[in-house]
Amino acid sequence: MLHTLKADGPYGAKLTTDQAFAEGDLILRIEGYRVTKVPTYQTIQISRQEHIEELGHLAFINHSCWPTAIVDVTAMTVTAAREVGVGEELTYFYPSTEWQLERPFVCLCGSWLCIRLVAGARHLSVDALSRHFINEHIRELIHQSLTRPTPSMAPLRT
Repeated sequence: MLHTLKADGPYGAKLTTDQAFAEGDLILRIEGYRVTKVPTYQTIQISRQEHIEELGHLAFINHSCWPTAIVDVTAMTVTAAREVGVGEELTYFYPSTEWQLERPFVCLCGSWLCIRLVAGARHLSVDALSRHFINEHIRELIHQSLTRPTPSMAPLRT
C-alpha cells in the first residue's frame, strides 16, 4: 500500500510504501489520468507533444538523481529501480520523462549522481542521461537534437 505523507524537506508531500519491493517489481499502474497538450509543473510528459495530469499517487513521487522508481510511460507503470525498503520514499528521475520542465529547480537529493539543476533532459549531457532509465520519447528528442544541424554546422554560402 502507498501512503502520501507531509514531507520534512523542501517538498510539500512525498509518497512512501508499507511494503518492500525488489528491483523490477511493479509498484503501481498509471491509470485515471487525463491527456493534455499543455505542460505544467503538475504534468508528466508521455510523448513529444502530450502530457498527463490528474495523476493520483503519481503526483507525489518526488525527483531524485538516485531514484527508487522508474516511471515508464510506454507501459504506463511505476516499477522499482532498485531494492525499495518498507517506509522508503518513492522517487524517480524527472528528466526520464521531461524534455523541458515548466519550473526548473535545484536538486537537493545529495546523491553522487546529482545533476544539481533539474530543468529537463534537453539540458543534460548524454553521459548524465545514460546513467538512468530514459523513456522512448525523450530518447527520440535526444537523437533529434544531436542530429539537427546547428547554425555553426550549416554549410557556408559562397
